[in-house]
Amino acid sequence: MRSVVLVKQVPDAYGRLELDSLTGLLDRNSGEQAFDEITERALEVALQQREAHGGDVVVLSMGPAQATDALRKALAMGADSGVHVLDDALSGSDAIRTSEVLAAALRRIGFDLAIAGDRSSDGQGGVVPAMIAEHLGVAQATYLSSLDTDGQSLTGERITESGTQAVRAVLPAMVSVTEKIAEPRYPNFLGIMKAKKKPVQVWTTVELGMDEGTPAGSRITSVAERPPREAGVRIVDDGTAGRQLARFLSKSGLV
Repeated sequence: MRSVVLVKQVPDAYGRLELDSLTGLLDRNSGEQAFDEITERALEVALQQREAHGGDVVVLSMGPAQATDALRKALAMGADSGVHVLDDALSGSDAIRTSEVLAAALRRIGFDLAIAGDRSSDGQGGVVPAMIAEHLGVAQATYLSSLDTDGQSLTGERITESGTQAVRAVLPAMVSVTEKIAEPRYPNFLGIMKAKKKPVQVWTTVELGMDEGTPAGSRITSVAERPPREAGVRIVDDGTAGRQLARFLSKSGLV
């Protein structure tokens, strides 16, 4: 069984984030980049399925040149090979374009099970896995908190506001998983050394049979820095604090 895991390199949430004043897009050179934690958990699921049922695990990423770092970490964790979709024409891609490109890459790789996190920590859209499934015409099982396969189908659980849903789908299928699915393993020294020899293919949109001139998607027309936070209103209780608070809430449109 072949599992393909969608991995993503994202800005470090604890670092400094800046927007490019010309494009309005995130300046990915302004701070440290990190392997998105939710995709680490998705990879752990794939590795567990390989250990139980055999097969191979391929990691797939679409992003700038530095996204190779995320792929190499995934290989060090135990993935067998990687694919990097690298094309300047994809800079600033929205969910529609991203899902289209990743679906084309998955179609070329071939898979039984495609696994992604339920949402990336930078975009927080949570729609790409379902859109990929639509492009490929395969079953989708999203927001799973548990997952198992038998080589022919998958079963899992989805936690909802009203309880837990049991889901089943025939392979091939596209799934997304939540942070409750598994704790990711850490790459050890041997894994890091082996990762240097594992193959990583680099594909462009042309190699995926896509129109190189297709626009990436949404365009930001203007950008401005967030204004500095102003000092709050301080209310001292001199016997009129209740009335002062009521006036403040009323003036702020909160009551």
